[in-house]
Amino acid sequence: MIIARALIVGLALALLPATAVHAADPRLVPDVSSRAIDIQYSFTGEELLLFGAILYPGQRLPNDRADIVVVLKGPVRPIILREKRRVAGIWVNANSLRLRTSPGFYAIGSSRPIDKIVDERTAAIFELGLANLSMSPSGFSEAKKLERFEAGLADLYRRIGLFYENPAAVEITEGVLYRARIPVPARVPVGTYRAETYLISRGRVLAVASRDVQIRKAGFERFVALAAERHGFLYGLSAVLLSLVLGYGASAIFRRR
Repeated sequence: MIIARALIVGLALALLPATAVHAADPRLVPDVSSRAIDIQYSFTGEELLLFGAILYPGQRLPNDRADIVVVLKGPVRPIILREKRRVAGIWVNANSLRLRTSPGFYAIGSSRPIDKIVDERTAAIFELGLANLSMSPSGFSEAKKLERFEAGLADLYRRIGLFYENPAAVEITEGVLYRARIPVPARVPVGTYRAETYLISRGRVLAVASRDVQIRKAGFERFVALAAERHGFLYGLSAVLLSLVLGYGASAIFRRR
């Protein structure tokens, strides 16, 4: 009995330092301006505001400057990339690569450039920055080929607004309040997104918090999307019949003229 009590007391004393250190870490209270974004025929894009507060133990601000990094990403899906080459004056598919975990949208904003906040290893672990996205290929692939395809995908998504990076997007007020604006383009895919906030000091991630954001189709666009998903055969048949009717109507109008 005495030995058992001694073991319990020893275990409690061993856990005290870890608990004290954990309790001394700051905490994030994040939020977003909209938990759901509806895409309709008139949707031309939106600006999402990520904001929140940093809660320090005892309400005492540290002497060291803390940085904030915000990330909005999703939905993760497989994708097939194809590389075209010109052969005898004709562009043909030469190589292809399948990625298992490619985000349909990725945006990152920070209070300073990422390489000034964390080292390469930490950035890779938390996937901070476009260069650190984990898009694992399906099967074996050469490193040079993978880098070439990933660079091509990043360049394409940058140009259409699906990849976004701003090293000065986050504003921190009085060392406690923060906010960042992330542009959401019109071509953004529907699905569940994660708005993540990282509190970083001296190259160490002190706290991480996240919120879910739903991007969905609404109105007639939602009806069409659900019809195509739930009743694929009838949807395809209706599309063919509609095309035939419109084509016949157009030809009849031109014949009259």
